[in-house]
Amino acid sequence: MVNRVVVTGLGIVSPLGMDVASTWEGMVSGRSGIDRVTLFDADGMDSKIAGEVKGFDPAQHFDRKEIRHTDRFVQFAIVAARQALEQANFKIDSTNATDIGTIIGVGLGGLETLCQQHIVLLDKGPSRISPFLIPMIIPDMASGQVAITFGAKGPNYCATSACASGSDAVGVAYETIKRGDVSAMITGGAESTITPLAYAGFCAARALSTRNDAPQKASRPFDAQRDGFIIGEGAAVLIIESLDYALRRGVPILAEIAGYGATGDAYHMTAPAEKGEGGARAMAMALSKAGMKPADIDYINAHGTSTPLNDKNETMALKTVFGEHAYKVPVSSTKSMTGHLLGAAGGLEAAVCVLAINNSIIPPTMNYENPDPECDLDYVPNVARKADINTAMSNVFGFGGHNSSLIFRKYTGSR
Repeated sequence: MVNRVVVTGLGIVSPLGMDVASTWEGMVSGRSGIDRVTLFDADGMDSKIAGEVKGFDPAQHFDRKEIRHTDRFVQFAIVAARQALEQANFKIDSTNATDIGTIIGVGLGGLETLCQQHIVLLDKGPSRISPFLIPMIIPDMASGQVAITFGAKGPNYCATSACASGSDAVGVAYETIKRGDVSAMITGGAESTITPLAYAGFCAARALSTRNDAPQKASRPFDAQRDGFIIGEGAAVLIIESLDYALRRGVPILAEIAGYGATGDAYHMTAPAEKGEGGARAMAMALSKAGMKPADIDYINAHGTSTPLNDKNETMALKTVFGEHAYKVPVSSTKSMTGHLLGAAGGLEAAVCVLAINNSIIPPTMNYENPDPECDLDYVPNVARKADINTAMSNVFGFGGHNSSLIFRKYTGSR
């Protein structure tokens, strides 16, 4: 038996807000969460801007011991998971714990802790290193600590596929329920890497925008004057469950997951394959698994990083898969407002697709001011758009040649 899989809860911690409502309001209004870096002194860096989570106080969510033993990315994941479980009215107890799994995508893990403890090592020696260093930095600790916090005893692991991590986590969680291994999964992505080490590394790779004098204008996907991406941070968690389980629980269904495609470029460490060949295959795979045609898609949340290579190649990939429909389907990049959440991006943008379906609104691509002849699709420039959205696709691609595509559709009962 193949299970249908639905979304019943969302939780978000993002540069636009500490919950789903404020994040969605920010996107629809075109508000930017990008500003000057405050988490460390960025003097000397080529880029000095980021999409930070603002006003996050761990003491509002955790006791002192928990704060000392968890990195910021794990804290984000737990807060987002709590929101999602509450919306889904999901209680985990001895009757269902072994039937609930957790998979959260993380790209880099606890770099804040790693940087802090490296300073301790240099200044005070190895005897002063925290015994919690390793469990605080490993990427799988987001899923591990979420499961511990809420008591989920089913399959528990981390998807790490660079910027595609969050999307692949949702996709693998979907497949796990679809084949009947568990009834529900806590899934999504989490990341917090706005640290001197990571920032310097991305600057050295010349990947970041240097539009430091206008932070809110710096992320400009598909615009001819785009010059790099903006690092963001946060977490987004979805509660997904088999349709039968959700119906038995009697909870509102936000959307159905219809398809998932994942491919590899086998091409380059950081650059996408020529013409977005790998991304095109991921989209085509998701459509095939969903039993859909390109014309069935009503909205695409693009990877849209604001880098010269990605945006051009993603546009070519969309044309390859969608043909003439590529010019008719609205495409937007919400990274224009949040920056790039790296391993959390796919979780957040999956949630955006669910919200777009439920609210009949397409969030805009902000800062689209200078058309690029090589990026000539409908990018929903600068203003949100009302639209009847039955199906939405989320595309996320990552360093190492990872490509992930998810399709969500409006839940309409039996098919």
